[in-house]
Amino acid sequence: MLKNVVVYTFLTALAVVMIFPFFWMLVNSFNSEQNIFRLPPSFIPDKLFKKDMFENYKVVLKDYNFARYILNSFIVAGLAAVGQVFTCSLAGFAFARMKFKGSGIIFSLLLMTMMIPVQVTIIPEFLLMMKLNWLDTFLPLIIPSFLVGSFGTFMYKEFFENVPQDLEDAAVIDGSGPFSMFLRVFFPLAKAETTTLFIIAFMNNWNDLLRPVLYISSENLYTVTIALTQFQSEYEAQWNYLLTGSVLSILPLLIVYILLQKYVVEGLTHTGMKG
Repeated sequence: MLKNVVVYTFLTALAVVMIFPFFWMLVNSFNSEQNIFRLPPSFIPDKLFKKDMFENYKVVLKDYNFARYILNSFIVAGLAAVGQVFTCSLAGFAFARMKFKGSGIIFSLLLMTMMIPVQVTIIPEFLLMMKLNWLDTFLPLIIPSFLVGSFGTFMYKEFFENVPQDLEDAAVIDGSGPFSMFLRVFFPLAKAETTTLFIIAFMNNWNDLLRPVLYISSENLYTVTIALTQFQSEYEAQWNYLLTGSVLSILPLLIVYILLQKYVVEGLTHTGMKG
């Protein structure tokens, strides 16, 4: 009994520590800039339940065109995540069910790329995108994610290896080829893995700042990560707008994750399990 009390107390304290920054950010999104730095600090915003309660949100969405930047991030993150699901599922199926010479070595080399940080390859990648004339477009933000699938390939491979051989034999008897078998039998079974990879890839691309800063120069193509820098200058920051923009940039991720979290847990549970 005492052990459970200690464990739950620790977990509750940990949850409070992790949630507090978002809570403080949400509270201050309803504050005026002067009230944010009030001493002692107040947890009750000065605009709460007043006529101008949502003024910060109106300014950020309308005057700073933040709605457009959120749409840009949805386009980039969504297409990149869909592409990664497509390539990783195909690669995982190939490594799991199509035995070919050197597959083990190739898969090991693929997993080794997980240890290479993106900063190491970003210079040759930039030169390649420049040669392709893709600068100041969404393509450099989307296409690389199609090819960065070490974790997703591993997850799909582990799942597809556990699919009963009887299902594959039945598909062969029905006249299915490898690609038809993948689409009709294997991929529909991997709903949890697909949802998990989509969410992880979506979040990674939504939060990416390095590539947008390098490749995007037109303001109408900004993503939310670049847009947040609008509220900062060399000497000061518009904290009420910056915190409001941060709330708007995080809310889509929270909503998507809360709605699909059961699939994430199920997909990660399946990864690495045998039998």
